[in-house]
Amino acid sequence: MSNESVPQVDPVLEGGHGSEDSQADDRQRVLKRVALLLARHEVRHLRRWFEEFDRDILLPILLGEIALHNIGSTENGKGEELGRGDDANCPLKPCNAYSIAAATGLPRETVRRKIVRLIELGWINKRHNGHLYVTSAALRHFGAVLSSRELADVIETADRARRLLES
Repeated sequence: MSNESVPQVDPVLEGGHGSEDSQADDRQRVLKRVALLLARHEVRHLRRWFEEFDRDILLPILLGEIALHNIGSTENGKGEELGRGDDANCPLKPCNAYSIAAATGLPRETVRRKIVRLIELGWINKRHNGHLYVTSAALRHFGAVLSSRELADVIETADRARRLLES
């Protein structure tokens, strides 16, 4: 089954006269196909992350929140020195288990346990003061994953959605 294009229906041949209702129905069908396309993309994406993190779907969510929180401070043009120096010398914005629990809506104890696992995997560092930072190893690994696999899939899905909407 191809999601590439939506068959064009001539409203006159279908017994209509190109009414606004017919056009609205056609538009609804296209939107449903786009929604299905996007849902398939999201499920593929979730499955990949699920497998990448040893079948624990909360780990990529927490790593993502920590990374976004940290890296948000680098948008002003500062360089990155991940995992070096103390907090005063680190351009990344720190976060802690409490702020990540608040951001995700997950219980603090769950976040704390998952942070221990992310530390074991080498994806985040926890400083003595509780500040959490994504590691350069995590950025390299997941940056490579995103650029090699995910980005191409996102672009392809977006192109397919655009073609559906333009038909």
